[in-house]
Amino acid sequence: MSTSRRDFLKFSSLSLVGAAAFGTLSFRPATALAQAGKLPLVGPNDPNVTTLGYVADASKVDKKKWPKYAAGQSCSNCILFNGGKVTTDAEGTCPLFAGKHVAAKGWCNSWAKNPAAK
Repeated sequence: MSTSRRDFLKFSSLSLVGAAAFGTLSFRPATALAQAGKLPLVGPNDPNVTTLGYVADASKVDKKKWPKYAAGQSCSNCILFNGGKVTTDAEGTCPLFAGKHVAAKGWCNSWAKNPAAK
């Protein structure tokens, strides 16, 4: 069976369109996954946890080791949490822990007040 040039071009263009559609559906960026709530929580073995002093519960911060901590600080009122958008979600994204969620009640040494938060 002989394939004509026209058949080859039709098949090739359909293949490219299909591959492009498949790529946009299966390889979504981390932000799209975060909006869908499919990112894992930061774990204790994450390298940034020890470097930044992250804890999932701000009331358990070692105040001697992290003197910057003050009562009332948490990820939920940090400018980095959810891109600065105020939310009541129990977890959200933080650029310091790319591809993972952090607890809203958590804290790390990079905390910075979100002016929009209460």
